[in-house]
Amino acid sequence: MGRGRAKAKQIKVARKLKYYSPDTDLGALQKELGAEQRNSDSSDPYDDEFDYSDYADKYNVDDDDEDEDTQRES
Repeated sequence: MGRGRAKAKQIKVARKLKYYSPDTDLGALQKELGAEQRNSDSSDPYDDEFDYSDYADKYNVDDDDEDEDTQRES
């Protein structure tokens, strides 16, 4: 017994969370999470990343050719 009240309270809390959307202070959230603010003029988020294209050209191997060679040897 008593399960009815607990279930009703859970439903009430779930509805409140589902339909109530408080105003969120995104600036405060950003500070709390310790995120750094970027001051770059570029809109591309990947501009700051290392360029791996040289490695891609150097190590790009077509794996399908290797599979065919090993099948012929078997």
